[in-house]
Amino acid sequence: MKLDELIKKAHKLPVVDVESLLAGGADARSIRVQISRWRRSGKLVKLKNNIYLLSEDLRKAEIHEFHIASLLIKPSYVSLEKALEYYGLIPDAVSVYTCVTTKRPGKIHTPIGVFDYRHVKNDLFWGYRSLMFGKQLSFVAHPEKALLDLFYLRGLRVTDDYLDEMRLQNMEGLDLSKLMIFAEKFQSPGVMKVARLIKKYVLEHTGTEKDL
Repeated sequence: MKLDELIKKAHKLPVVDVESLLAGGADARSIRVQISRWRRSGKLVKLKNNIYLLSEDLRKAEIHEFHIASLLIKPSYVSLEKALEYYGLIPDAVSVYTCVTTKRPGKIHTPIGVFDYRHVKNDLFWGYRSLMFGKQLSFVAHPEKALLDLFYLRGLRVTDDYLDEMRLQNMEGLDLSKLMIFAEKFQSPGVMKVARLIKKYVLEHTGTEKDL
């Protein structure tokens, strides 16, 4: 495969997936040699084994990090602080894309960001939705699940003081009924305690008795 063929195939795609290039009986050794050459020359940027970006001057597709997060480890969804930032529940910009997966945990450093994958059992892999950014499919936790994932996976002790330190905002958008239903699905007394404290905190700070 020549470079112009690769560009024709991949310039409108978010990533270059080597496995897809090998489909249809392509010469695997030849393609891998070419991939290595293009990477050394800067035409390809490695994200992880077999997944690359075309260099910025060659690609036409805008890259969305949430989509990349869903591709690097499958299955996975963006959660914890990055999801809370996305929903406007915390004011701070978060540099790391923390994701939940049923696969092995690990951190992947790439030129477009750091992706941190936290492991959960299969029975806790839920509470997310699919979102499209342009034509790029991404998976992101519901805000209620992102909050519970945060305290569950980081082992944090939730208190009013800690919630104050998080500087939670735009809390009117939280569905407190969903929060409690999600908490029950964890089947953990600790998570239920966290959910009750969050619910109480939200009600006190939004001045509403909604969902009581």
